[in-house]
Amino acid sequence: MSDDLDIRHGGAIAVDTEVLRDVGHRLALLAAGLDDARAAVRRASSLLIDVSGIGAEVDLVALADGGERISGLRERMRDASEGTLLMADAYEVVELRAEADALRLVGGAAADAVQARLDRLLASDGRLEAMSDWLIAGWKDGRFDGLDRQFDPGGLLTPFLMGGAAAAVLTGLGMLRPGTTLQGTADAVSVAAVRTRTPDGPPTSLAGAFTRLPTAPGAQLTVERYTLPDGTRQFIAYVKGSQSVAVGGSQPWDMRSNLQLYTGQTSASYQATLDALEAAGAEPGDRVDVVAHSQGGIIAGHLAMESGYDVRVLLTAGSPVEPVLDDDQLLIQLRHTDDVVSSLAGGGSPAGTGSPDSFTAERVGDPIRGMQDLVLAPHQMDAYLETAEMVDESGDPRLTALDARWAELDDAVEITSTEFRAERTG
Repeated sequence: MSDDLDIRHGGAIAVDTEVLRDVGHRLALLAAGLDDARAAVRRASSLLIDVSGIGAEVDLVALADGGERISGLRERMRDASEGTLLMADAYEVVELRAEADALRLVGGAAADAVQARLDRLLASDGRLEAMSDWLIAGWKDGRFDGLDRQFDPGGLLTPFLMGGAAAAVLTGLGMLRPGTTLQGTADAVSVAAVRTRTPDGPPTSLAGAFTRLPTAPGAQLTVERYTLPDGTRQFIAYVKGSQSVAVGGSQPWDMRSNLQLYTGQTSASYQATLDALEAAGAEPGDRVDVVAHSQGGIIAGHLAMESGYDVRVLLTAGSPVEPVLDDDQLLIQLRHTDDVVSSLAGGGSPAGTGSPDSFTAERVGDPIRGMQDLVLAPHQMDAYLETAEMVDESGDPRLTALDARWAELDDAVEITSTEFRAERTG
């Protein structure tokens, strides 16, 4: 993996805690095996030392030294096992804290059960609370690294960028928590198909998925429909980011929709996405996965949390929010630390979200200061495509879950890709 790319399960979580715990147990087994080896060497040494003339054939000093080296290695393995298991517990404390905070918003027995698990874990080792505090503090200190690297000739841009990130943290608007639903009624919108094609098959990589965002003039989203051999249908929606800096007008993917979505209101762009899915043949309960950039990331989050579709995979780039998803939903997020739009997610959750295979891939999108920073170069899709390619090349084992998803669609007997253009009409 490139030194420029950081792939993590969550804000403060580097790996899945169960995987880390498995490593700890394997190290303990290795230490036990070394213990047996040391005992065998000692037994051999004690037997040979009484054999007359054996010193000419066997270096008993070297044999004894070998036993001591095995003993030292065993201690190092034992320490590594204990440290790894302790770190897994510390990561789990971070996860349980985040889960408890989220569940308290809806209340009930689930929140109490998580809190009870957290209390038991903290009571098991007095070091865990301080370690989890350290992990969260480190994440908080570094989550907006990069925003101060922008081209800023007047000295006013950096405070503005950091102010947006701080506001996201204080308001909590960057997290779509369990039970979150959009409120109000969307502006009237019309949706029309502008181009239909037949792809060769499903995407075969993360970068390949993002290249399927619509390219037809004026189109804001694409819906692929896969008909499987048993007659069932599954869908992938590709949703673009903002297409206009206006606040109102005929373009639904504008700043008005951005503000509405970020503050929890139904936007014309969200309604248009629902209408496009319906026009493509998707029905409530159907499998619909989502690939999205920027504003499309907010739309994707709400599709996964409240639309009635069965959303199992979300791929987002530069999204201003992070949805709190179930453990059977795969969430892969691409983020740039110098992307002001991505910073509106407030750094996301310290524990991550979604399935154990979910992860966030993060890097500095545009390390060179220049005029391009004024047009948000780190937020553009071209920069995120480079990041997606880096993830594909990283060999991260969690990508196998995404590969398995694409493989499910390889058997489709019919694939239709339709690009849609929406207009606000009221």
